[in-house]
Amino acid sequence: MQDFHFSKARHTNPLLSAFYSIRAISAALIVIAGLGFSINAAAETIVRVGIANVSTDVGFFIADKKGYFKQEGIQAQFTDFESAAKMVAPLGSGQLDVGGGASSAGLYNAVARGINIRIVADKGSVPPGYGFSSLLVRKDLVDSGKFKSFKDLKGLKVAIGAAGTSTASALNEALKKGGLKYSDVDVVYMGFPQHALAYANKAIDASITNEPTVTKAVRSGAAVRFAGNDVFYPNQQTAVVLYGEDFIKNHPDIAKRFMRAYIKAIRDYNDALKDGKLAGPNAPEVISILTEYTSIKDPNIHKAIVPNGCNPDGKVFEASLKKDLQFFKQQGLVKGNVSVEQVLDQSFADAVVKELGPYKPKNK
Repeated sequence: MQDFHFSKARHTNPLLSAFYSIRAISAALIVIAGLGFSINAAAETIVRVGIANVSTDVGFFIADKKGYFKQEGIQAQFTDFESAAKMVAPLGSGQLDVGGGASSAGLYNAVARGINIRIVADKGSVPPGYGFSSLLVRKDLVDSGKFKSFKDLKGLKVAIGAAGTSTASALNEALKKGGLKYSDVDVVYMGFPQHALAYANKAIDASITNEPTVTKAVRSGAAVRFAGNDVFYPNQQTAVVLYGEDFIKNHPDIAKRFMRAYIKAIRDYNDALKDGKLAGPNAPEVISILTEYTSIKDPNIHKAIVPNGCNPDGKVFEASLKKDLQFFKQQGLVKGNVSVEQVLDQSFADAVVKELGPYKPKNK
């Protein structure tokens, strides 16, 4: 997904082993506190959260910065991963409690193997007007008239983030608009930050790219934003919140408290959205949090980019997940008989919304 990087200190994968006994330690501290010692830290449960260094992590950022996790007795322990696919094993083994990133063929394959990870909430989507993921085309191809419509993608070298991801499915939908098949283009895989440089070097002709690289590539003069994903694949579910089996089965109360903090945070985020920009009532606060937690320190860039959508009640676009899964199966990337229903569990979000009531936006 997007190429936002943290500036705040956090744990990296080699340190995950240090977390294995954290709940046992917390339990011991609680016992000590019960004997008469004053240990405030014992009141907070550490929840291990995998993040992919993407802007759709904004809900986690807000919940952390505004103290929503703390209000629920939770200390979120962030760990960096290259992608959500890399979180599957630690989520399945109980080394992580929560993960977040793009849905993928790897997730469905893991569930088919009996690794009971669940999609529990929206983390990033593209409702109309919020095409933070976009089809870019090299500017000289547009200027020369060689590229005028989706059908002109045929034979081009097109970059996406990785195979078997929601980005690949989005490319497939763009190709359909031109009457083309996935095999009609030369697909190359590279991280989104590399897309801007690849355009400058004329190493690629087009791409499905996420913000803020979209804005960087367009501002450099190397690429044109031909269409947001919301144009050719509206309401695609590009990123999701994941819970591990141990977290769901053995710590359901903590899982619900985590979701409560998260829902509060994404409602704040939605109050920052207006007309496809971070321009709503909460925008200054959210932009301030993004400049603190990410490598992009210029507030004007955050104001310029097209932000991702995120359902304020946590609901995912289930139809989109089904379409993407079907594409993965057509590509031969998903093995076994697995369905979206097996992977989806919206009970935590539903329970929180029942308590809080449905989202009511601030006056925009």
